[in-house]
Amino acid sequence: MTAINDVTTLETVGEVAVLTLNSPPVNALSAPVREGINNGIKQAMENDAVKAIVLICEGKTFIAGADITEFGKAPAGPSLFDALNMIEFASKPVIAAIHGTALGGGLEVALTCHYRVAVPSAKCGLPEVNLGLLPGAGGTQRLPRIVGPEKALEMVTSGSHVGAKKCLEMGLVDELTEEGKLRDGAIAFAKKIVAEKRPLKRVRDLSDKVEAARGKPEIFSEFRKANARKFRGFLAPEYNIQCIEAAVNLPFDEGIKVEQKLFRELVTGTQSAAQRHVFFAERQVWKLPDVPADTPTIPVNKVGIIGAGTMGGGIAMNFLNVGLPVTIVETKQEALDRGIATIRKNYENSAKKGRFSMEEVEKRMGLLTGSLEMEALADSDLVIEAVFENMDVKKQVFSKLDAIVKQGAILATNTSALNIDEIATAVKRPEAVIGLHFFSPANVMRLLEVVRADKTSKPVIATSMQLAKKIGKIAALVGVCPGFVGNRILAQRQREAQKLILEGAMPWDVDRVLYDFGLPMGPFAMSDLAGLDIGWSKEKSQGATIRDVLCEMDRRGQKTGAGFYDYDENRNAKPSPVVEKIILDFAQKKGINRRKISDDEILERCIYPMINEGAKILEEGKAIRSSDIDIVWINGYGFPVYRGGPMFYGDTVGADKVLAKMKEFQAQMGDDFKPAALLEKIVAEGKKFSDF
Repeated sequence: MTAINDVTTLETVGEVAVLTLNSPPVNALSAPVREGINNGIKQAMENDAVKAIVLICEGKTFIAGADITEFGKAPAGPSLFDALNMIEFASKPVIAAIHGTALGGGLEVALTCHYRVAVPSAKCGLPEVNLGLLPGAGGTQRLPRIVGPEKALEMVTSGSHVGAKKCLEMGLVDELTEEGKLRDGAIAFAKKIVAEKRPLKRVRDLSDKVEAARGKPEIFSEFRKANARKFRGFLAPEYNIQCIEAAVNLPFDEGIKVEQKLFRELVTGTQSAAQRHVFFAERQVWKLPDVPADTPTIPVNKVGIIGAGTMGGGIAMNFLNVGLPVTIVETKQEALDRGIATIRKNYENSAKKGRFSMEEVEKRMGLLTGSLEMEALADSDLVIEAVFENMDVKKQVFSKLDAIVKQGAILATNTSALNIDEIATAVKRPEAVIGLHFFSPANVMRLLEVVRADKTSKPVIATSMQLAKKIGKIAALVGVCPGFVGNRILAQRQREAQKLILEGAMPWDVDRVLYDFGLPMGPFAMSDLAGLDIGWSKEKSQGATIRDVLCEMDRRGQKTGAGFYDYDENRNAKPSPVVEKIILDFAQKKGINRRKISDDEILERCIYPMINEGAKILEEGKAIRSSDIDIVWINGYGFPVYRGGPMFYGDTVGADKVLAKMKEFQAQMGDDFKPAALLEKIVAEGKKFSDF
């Protein structure tokens, strides 16, 4: 065995050379790995006794992609293209031996090999689109030549991982070897290639599948149309599609030039920078500076939930999904029956869509117990309160829980805005109290705000974060303040949206600007969807806001067929002349001289105060890092991933521009726009939000 470098060895087994990469944790294509491939293949080529080469990896996986820590740095060692050319133009067959995952650059390496073998558990994919990129080392040109343009389009625009058996059917893999015996299977396959004198199968030279699609532009137009909603706002899916089109319509080397040009545009653009920021932020969010990784956690084997409404039922499903028994408590039998029936219906709908079997529905429902007695929660390890947003009600609930639930259990509230420090005063064990703010629908939305109160213990925090991961959430640890991180920032946008429609814009103007910015819907469409009467009281209403007026007219949103918009029988929205008149009359009554408001002003007034509020949250230590705020807004409120979250977007615009605009608005419209001290500091010191 010969060491090529620190991460690569070359060994000959009879007439087969085995080139082994070992660069933990995932054999990413760092400079030493590229060098090892390049020099290892070259050395095997120079050995006359070697007739074939197997490329294999140690550890848990084949090459799982590029080393993204190298992005933006000066290149070192052989380029990936150098290494790939060394493989592809080798005069002896090179066989990729795949286990774990061959992803991104890893699959591109495998595609330049002349043959590919894999264990049945292996997966292949080109997930670059998830980082706002495209495969930049020939992946978009080789893949359609081997699996066909239609399958290639699906793979490069979804980034999905394809199992080895499917890869074998598609022709992406030539043979499956026995699990756990990849090395022996790959060597045997290499010997067979040599014995049968099989030709070198260069994927770049395959043409039948791309030629069959030539002159059929509808393949691409129909694919774009079918995925228009999913791809909205993202550059990378469209650039990936253009590359597959180039593979179909151009010679290989010309297609590579298109791929390279479009790759460079993406890798230097703000969308990919934003998506890479989110990739790292999603890993960083779990790191808690003052809660060490070895903090003891509390075993959670049984969960109690108070409230079987929309939130309580949705929260329960998260735990049932991972096999944890749940006891759900309500005050009235009718409410309890309705809540449990809704959970069953949700599961049955999923089963009808083929997501799991009816047996699985029964298994999950079998873990659920309903009760009208809070005493049924006595032996729960975690209790989550999901009752009406009223401080007195919540304190009463916690006082009862304190007397009933066993010591050592976690007592959590799902409040979206109330002071958890005050809730904790209702119990004799404030260290057990924490906020677990799920987002609606709780069984679907990915975000969980874990809210630490002043006295919350570290084991309770560590357990809550661990549980969040177990139930498939992304959790951000935040501090107690009105609205916590997400809703506190949302309040800034909502305030400005309401002011804008009185000053000169219409609800559909504001919604259009924010939708075009990349949000799933604007604030007024969102209010209509949720219901304008949430938190509104007919008895107390005095027509003090546009919302009050609409609710008094029974325009309560989509459910009544009218809100800020008019809705047809399919709930399609259209601007409402009735609402336009209400707004004009209301503004006149308030003595507001309406004016034309530009799209730029709408965007700046809705987004910049959010960024500014984020800076205040960081100042106050209510979020650990600016990237945590981005995670909250991307996963809880639909902030476009390709903009990286509000704080990253602030860096994209430039903190100096945000500050200048906030000062301008402050001078014109008052202290709602007063800049945060941290925003002033960032600009004064030439820093970025991402530095905090």
